[in-house]
Amino acid sequence: MNSRTALYVQAIRGPVLLVTAGALFAIHQAGVLSFSRTWPLLIIVIGIMKLLERAWAPAGSGPVVQPAFRTEQRFAPQNQYRHGAGPDNPGQPPQGPGAVQS
Repeated sequence: MNSRTALYVQAIRGPVLLVTAGALFAIHQAGVLSFSRTWPLLIIVIGIMKLLERAWAPAGSGPVVQPAFRTEQRFAPQNQYRHGAGPDNPGQPPQGPGAVQS
């Protein structure tokens, strides 16, 4: 399947929905059917457009699913940070007039 076709279907989704809504309001104004009876057609058109997008989407273009946690990052190494140290200063003890030495 062609990714250009999927982009084309995605690009025309808004105009198709606008034309559908306009047709439903015209039917309502003509007195044929009230909008309260025809609005589910908008949901059907949205579903058809989403099906077409998925049908013509290139393989592997789905969302990337990350695992809940990675085992190699699950536990931080011991003594990685000492008192007063942080990501910017990983192993240095605190310095300066307000530093607390332990």
